[in-house]
Amino acid sequence: MRGSVPIERLSVESYTIPTDQRESDGTYEWDHTTIVIVTVEAGGQKGIGYTYADTETGELIDRILQKVIKGMDALSPRAIYMAMWRNVRNLGRPGICSMAISAVDCAVWDLKARLLGLPLVSLLGQVRSGAIVYGSGGFTSYSDDKLAKQLSGWVEQGIRSVKMKIGRDPHRDIDRVRIAREGIGDGPGLYVDANGAYTAKEALALADEFSKMDVCWFEEPVSSDDLSGLRLIRDRAPAGMDIAAGEYGYDIFYFNRMLSAGAVDVLQADITRCGGVTGYLEIAALCQAFNLPISGHTAPAQHTSVACAIPMFKNLEYFHDHVRIEKMLLDGLPALVDGELRPDHSRSGNGLVLKHADAEKFAA
Repeated sequence: MRGSVPIERLSVESYTIPTDQRESDGTYEWDHTTIVIVTVEAGGQKGIGYTYADTETGELIDRILQKVIKGMDALSPRAIYMAMWRNVRNLGRPGICSMAISAVDCAVWDLKARLLGLPLVSLLGQVRSGAIVYGSGGFTSYSDDKLAKQLSGWVEQGIRSVKMKIGRDPHRDIDRVRIAREGIGDGPGLYVDANGAYTAKEALALADEFSKMDVCWFEEPVSSDDLSGLRLIRDRAPAGMDIAAGEYGYDIFYFNRMLSAGAVDVLQADITRCGGVTGYLEIAALCQAFNLPISGHTAPAQHTSVACAIPMFKNLEYFHDHVRIEKMLLDGLPALVDGELRPDHSRSGNGLVLKHADAEKFAA
């Protein structure tokens, strides 16, 4: 039996990539995305993990978390996870600290699987061959033609559901949703995401209108902090329309409050924010206790192995910006087959390798 394998080194790099055009949703605008990539080394192997955050997240990893995990056993990711949580107690665990921990935790799980010569999905215990994805983009900054073209393009790739942003101009949202439905046809699932832009009463009125166009998913109709508002909308929304939220959750306590409030039909969690693989598995177990499905928010390549090891997993966000960045910077991406992302069993760990030469020009 293999003994402990002390972590020898941690390195962190940040890369900022411009969007292909300026983007916006119901409450935010952006023209670039920063990815913070962590590499952890032990026993002649390297594990990789990342978060979509800002460069300060990398500085926190380098200045604080590196000291915490160096010398710890790479075969014991949960022990490393708890050590990191304890050491950021006085810094405030949500937000930047949780994103930093998430990136490191993903790297440590990847490292453990590589040390054992296993695909990460096999180490976790695979329960499905692939994670169903939904195409996600449809930004409010898009023209109507761009909106229809992007969403219909995903359908042509075999993706069964697509999501668009709403909430920037509520007076136009019904027309934009109609354009999206006409673009993709009657069969595919149509999701909308308001990013908390509406009041509860506005959201309820729009939900009735959206249901006429077979919208089956209404994400963050109000702020995810407004649990009573989410519960109101969930109780009164048309049958067949799931209310989803949770992407801004940083710890299991947040998700427990959301589920206990009966606020959602589908709980979203983001592996790059919620504590990495360790945190995601804990939240998935919580969902199972509440008999509700869990969904993966963005970062599709990093979610895939974990998604395939969770019994009540619903779907994974195939987010335009992150799909683009992961293709630019990483080798070994999971394959998109029949609307699912499937892990590569020929590679150990998560299978991902940073393309340093391609990434260097985006160094932050």
